[in-house]
Amino acid sequence: MTFDPFGDFKERGYLRNVERIKDPAVVKRVEAVSFRASIDDVLAHLKSKSEIGYQDVLDTHKKLFSSVYPWAGQSRTENAPGIAISKAGRDDLFAHPRDIQRAVEYALTQAADPKRVRERPGEIFGQLAHAHPFLEGNGRTILAVHSEITRRAGVSIDWARTNKQDYLRALTAELEQPGKGKLDEYLKPFVERKAATLEKTAEVLKEITAPSAALANTAKLLKAQQARVQAQKNEQGPER
Repeated sequence: MTFDPFGDFKERGYLRNVERIKDPAVVKRVEAVSFRASIDDVLAHLKSKSEIGYQDVLDTHKKLFSSVYPWAGQSRTENAPGIAISKAGRDDLFAHPRDIQRAVEYALTQAADPKRVRERPGEIFGQLAHAHPFLEGNGRTILAVHSEITRRAGVSIDWARTNKQDYLRALTAELEQPGKGKLDEYLKPFVERKAATLEKTAEVLKEITAPSAALANTAKLLKAQQARVQAQKNEQGPER
């Protein structure tokens, strides 16, 4: 069954995406295009902040996905307040909508301690993942925010050397047993004891989130998405 929190899938497509696409797999590809087109600007914006707060997480999502979803930047608290997200029959792995801001702020409080970030980057990533602030686009948003968190702590994670399936298993274990070091244990071989440049970080994040090869009937759609992202950036102009 297709996830349809708004109850208007037939009329407006998967999660009200701007193209009204009904195939979630195609929407995922469009998300990837938007992310890759926006991540450089997003990382620069996060670096410019004196500290990272809850609103910055929302803004990151909006900057990454506003060309895909009209509700980008809105948390589940705003657009799906009565829907709890479950996984594998469990509804306690992700924060209830009413607890999202509290969960994000707790993670960011932990992340404000550079020593803790250096010692437990996986635990902090897991805390942000538990918050699961958005209906879609959580993973990429958290990757962007977490990359800035580790940069400020003087470390980086070489995500390009990780294995997606192994990482997802470790993340699930972290969500099931928070604070037990499950994700830290997995990420330990990939933690670099120096901060990466924004350019390197963007390069790696683009690599690991690259869209799968588009089917012939979606290639035109993906090209249109790239044009839409660029048009939005041109309208916004340089940040001040």
